[in-house]
Amino acid sequence: MIVIVDYGAGNLSSVANALRFLGSQPAVSSDPAALQNADGIILPGVGAFADAMGRLAQLGLINPIRKIAGEKRVPLLGICLGMQLLAEHATEGGACEGLGLLPGRVELVPVNDLPLPHVGWNEVAWTDGSVLAAGIAPGAHFYFDHSYCFLGAESQVVGRTDYGQPLAAAVEAGTIMGAQFHPEKSQVNGLRLIRNFTRVVEATQRAGISGC
Repeated sequence: MIVIVDYGAGNLSSVANALRFLGSQPAVSSDPAALQNADGIILPGVGAFADAMGRLAQLGLINPIRKIAGEKRVPLLGICLGMQLLAEHATEGGACEGLGLLPGRVELVPVNDLPLPHVGWNEVAWTDGSVLAAGIAPGAHFYFDHSYCFLGAESQVVGRTDYGQPLAAAVEAGTIMGAQFHPEKSQVNGLRLIRNFTRVVEATQRAGISGC
């Protein structure tokens, strides 16, 4: 079971519909107890970093997400703001602590004469061996809508886009993954990426069963 975290800041129906189209039966929940039985977690998000962390705190979701994804290694996919929340801290709306599941920070996209937010279709260049990019053709475009970007260890950035300068578009660190763009709005290539995540969930589940 893949749980889509409902904390009032995500494209829940779009993500859920994409998963159902691919044959999954996701649960949408704001209950920390629901995460305990999750085989995979999707953390969507639209809006401001500090507000999102505040809502997660109010719902009692911060420590469960940290424990289940960080310690128990249940696969997690952060989408857009959800990817940014994986970082240690951000500057949006003042200094704010993140989930700390990935080393890094979130700052305003450094642009000169380009408008913010960065909205539209951009090509993503993938690192060889990226799990999220399996089967995605070179030159594929994805849909972005953001003003802030993830700045972290280069070793965990597996997808990059260009908006005046290279920006992190996707990250992977074991079973913790993120996409700065919206795969649920990125048509065929976005569906393929979501399917790749579900395969990570399936493989992790099989490994857990076989290890019992």
